Amino acid sequence: MKNVYSRQEGFTLLEIIVVVFILSILVALVAPKIIGRTDDARITDAKLQIKNFEMALKLFKLDNGFYPDTQQGLDALIEKPTVGQMPTKYRDGGYLEQKKIPLDPWGNPYIYLCPGLHGDFDIISYGADGKEGGEGKNADIKNWDMQ
Repeated sequence: MKNVYSRQEGFTLLEIIVVVFILSILVALVAPKIIGRTDDARITDAKLQIKNFEMALKLFKLDNGFYPDTQQGLDALIEKPTVGQMPTKYRDGGYLEQKKIPLDPWGNPYIYLCPGLHGDFDIISYGADGKEGGEGKNADIKNWDMQ
């Protein structure tokens, strides 16, 4: 009768090395594609936030007949302004679901100008570097320049 406890099973060192090698090749091929997409996701997020601001600003104007000025800023979308032209039909609860103005995906405040240089109002994110101008992930995202 054979002793079942004396039988040795497991992987050889060579088999483990082959598996680790295959996994490292997969990581080397997949990781750059995933890592490079975070910048694209942040750019898309900034564009969506700007579109949300635009919609909320249009609702503000529909109710009150004007857009908040630069001094009132985007804060006028979450709290009734106390300076400048006063809205007479300000919506209870404001014009954004969240009760705060989010920072752009890189942690910087959005720039809001009204009247704008390119339309009724301008909304800008300066991108990853937080400075005006730039290319790629550092490029400015502007409401008048979005498709």
